[in-house]
Amino acid sequence: MAVITAPPHPPLAVFAAARCHGVRFRRAPLIRVAASSSSSSSSSPSFSSSSSSSCGTGGSGAGGGGEIHYVSPPPPPAAHPGAPVYVTLPADAVGPGGRVARRRAMAASLAALAGAGVTGVAVELWWGLVERRGPGEYDWAGYLDLAAMARRYGLRVRAILAFHQCGAGPHDPFWVPLPQWVLEEMEKMPDLSYTDRYQRRNKEYISLGCDILPLLKGRSPIQAYSDFMRSFRDAFKDYLGAIVTEVQVGMGPGGELRYPSCPTEKLNKPGSSSELGEFQCYDKFMQASLNARAQILGIQEWGDGGPAGADGTRQNPEGTNFFRANGGCWNTPYGRFFLEWYSGMLLLHGERLCAVADAVFSGTGVTISGKVSGIYWHYYTCSHPSELTAGYYNTLLRDGYLPIAQMFSRHKAALCCSCFDLRDAERSSSQSSPEGTLRQLIAAAKICNLPLNGENSVTRLDDTSLSQVIRSSRLYSGGTSGTSFSFNYVRMNKSMFEFHNWNRFTKFVRKMSDARTFLARLNFRRRQQRRSSMSVVWVVSRACAYT
Repeated sequence: MAVITAPPHPPLAVFAAARCHGVRFRRAPLIRVAASSSSSSSSSPSFSSSSSSSCGTGGSGAGGGGEIHYVSPPPPPAAHPGAPVYVTLPADAVGPGGRVARRRAMAASLAALAGAGVTGVAVELWWGLVERRGPGEYDWAGYLDLAAMARRYGLRVRAILAFHQCGAGPHDPFWVPLPQWVLEEMEKMPDLSYTDRYQRRNKEYISLGCDILPLLKGRSPIQAYSDFMRSFRDAFKDYLGAIVTEVQVGMGPGGELRYPSCPTEKLNKPGSSSELGEFQCYDKFMQASLNARAQILGIQEWGDGGPAGADGTRQNPEGTNFFRANGGCWNTPYGRFFLEWYSGMLLLHGERLCAVADAVFSGTGVTISGKVSGIYWHYYTCSHPSELTAGYYNTLLRDGYLPIAQMFSRHKAALCCSCFDLRDAERSSSQSSPEGTLRQLIAAAKICNLPLNGENSVTRLDDTSLSQVIRSSRLYSGGTSGTSFSFNYVRMNKSMFEFHNWNRFTKFVRKMSDARTFLARLNFRRRQQRRSSMSVVWVVSRACAYT
């Protein structure tokens, strides 16, 4: 067989082509490794490496190994029941200075993911980093570098335009606030922040009550988001449609279309997520909107403030006047008026962002998407209080997720949701149901023929949770118009590359994608003694990937 010099990329493993519900996997030549004379009896494919701390690109090393040959890939199977898997990169993949953090480790990690059969990576592009220097001054250098690295390893990129704060404060290792010039405007005008009935301000995300008001140095928040999207489109024009195949638009705290009824850092802490949450309608812009709606109906007293008797610090809705099952205000004319207005404002915010994204990215070949939060801890109650305070008018008597799915459908956007790894058997309360919440979200996506992106809620790689993801993914079989499903594992960290975790993850990817993968291995000589082939996990751990 003729020997062909290996190209500089991809350095590890590549994929055969496959199709899954309209989603196309990457096509690349398979790699066959021919062993040298010193190891001709070995039946396992391997790479040689001249360095124990970097990824080899092929060729013969001093201690044996082999030469890389390229052969044509086998034809893809006629049909695939699987789904592509993406992995979310660490929140600080691009550091405060706007450059790729731990670049050497990142390169090794991307190579390992490619070798494991992962389709692509998801990365948050933080507003607070990109536009940190001032209004209209965008620094995309670090993210362009990441996109180039992903292209080198044959990975796609799911770009998450993150208009929200990351972390709980400066003490958080992953702390990215809103741009400083935005925070300065919030200091001058506190009502730019979401506000609850105790006048507590939340600066995770700008209040949607001022979406179209020119309060950000002459621009409205929607204009600022639109300018950010256009700058992204222009900066990444060489990647759109080929490498960057999806743009997820941040729509609220945590990047999700919701109100900050409970601070994001509390939602991520075990035991705190069972709070009912607080309605976020007490900044002057939200109050003005509520009052105007009440005046239209001719019932002025309904516009004087949010609901009374909705104590969000409680965990049992039966202890409140608004949320209790029998006689609760949620199911009265006033309650229905308020909840329709409150959830309608959230829908209008999502509609504005989807319309802007649809216009900006039309013709670029990318799919736009938005994320809905999986708030499940009061799903088996009549009023679903924690969903109501988050802006989802979903109760025993009303489907609150179908209007959101319909809104996404109007703009050809995909729906992203979590809870795929959670089981009802693990719940701490009989009132909660992550599986029930997920089934309802998936049903709404199927009714509207939406592409669906699933996510895990907890970063873990045990067999139970990964098996649950596979079971949950089977609930979505795609719509009738070529809709598709993909899964996004949140998120990459150092423990992911530990031996047992990595074995579980690679098996999981194979089960999900059902694609033919080839995991390249390294053979190397150390202290003149031949060792057995090492997986790409060794490369990543030597690179001291992520802590």
